[in-house]
Amino acid sequence: MAAVTVPPDQGPALPSARGALSSAVIARLDTGGPLPSERAVAGADPYGEDLQLALYVCYELHYRGFAGVDPALEWDPELLAVRRSLEGRFLTALREDATRHGTVDDALAGLLVEPVSATGVSHFLADRGELWQLREYAAQRSLYHLKEADPHAWVLPRLWGRAKAGMAAVEFDEFGGGRAERVHARLFADLMTDLGLDTAYGHYVDTAPAQTLATVNLMSLFGLHRALRGCLVGHFATVEITSSPASKRMAAAMRRAGAGPAAQFFYDEHVEADAVHEQVVRREVIAGLLEEEPHLEADVAFGVDATVHLDSRLADHVLGAWRGGETSLNGHGALG
Repeated sequence: MAAVTVPPDQGPALPSARGALSSAVIARLDTGGPLPSERAVAGADPYGEDLQLALYVCYELHYRGFAGVDPALEWDPELLAVRRSLEGRFLTALREDATRHGTVDDALAGLLVEPVSATGVSHFLADRGELWQLREYAAQRSLYHLKEADPHAWVLPRLWGRAKAGMAAVEFDEFGGGRAERVHARLFADLMTDLGLDTAYGHYVDTAPAQTLATVNLMSLFGLHRALRGCLVGHFATVEITSSPASKRMAAAMRRAGAGPAAQFFYDEHVEADAVHEQVVRREVIAGLLEEEPHLEADVAFGVDATVHLDSRLADHVLGAWRGGETSLNGHGALG
């Protein structure tokens, strides 16, 4: 029998390295070569650009891969071992820095009611954001939104009963309810077109700072590990609870800046849809999961805390740059 030849992946180009860790991982995918040692990983900043990009590259092998890269490398044992070390460094830091609540009710309490004095990226953009800032933010967020809901789909085979049914219902909406033109990733691509941005998957990875990469990596970390299924549910709940009010502000920002109808529609769609999703996630997914597996409550709470922690770090970075009149993008890339 003739050997089966598997063509290389046709995903985005490999990104530019940002240090020794990411350089070694990228070189391994490109030309082969030695991978970083556990000692090198242990000495890296868990939130830094080098580690976060190396981890992002490892994770993307489980999504669309990279142009010209052998898809079989998704399960290369040596790459998986390095990914495990990178994950361990990241997760240890998160458990030390982000763990704040032991119960789901306590973790969610601060998300269910926004304080009058709340600040954040969506508040800034709604109040006084300029078109260039909307473009920057959309480019960074495209690393997730062009695969919106994909990381959360990994939890479906790890749930059952009410939790599975509720999660599947929300994911069905995220994937367009059976209509390709309504898939939320497609709607975000339409938003990017209105903003004059490139809609190619992964195109803006070189512009994304470490803080953005970390928010995207968190979903993949939780999604790829069955042991972290409770954390992923906590992450998903946080996204859905905070999405509706933030989307309302973003829709207003798009209108005020004249960004275009598709840019406005993406956020208008999320105002209504995510208000419903929030109820389903809290009452069916979380409640159903904890009814079946009450020992996962601390994991769900940690998923909330870790998400809030990384989102806050990203907001601090973006707003710090903008308030100083500077770009929030990483220096390795530009919007064009």
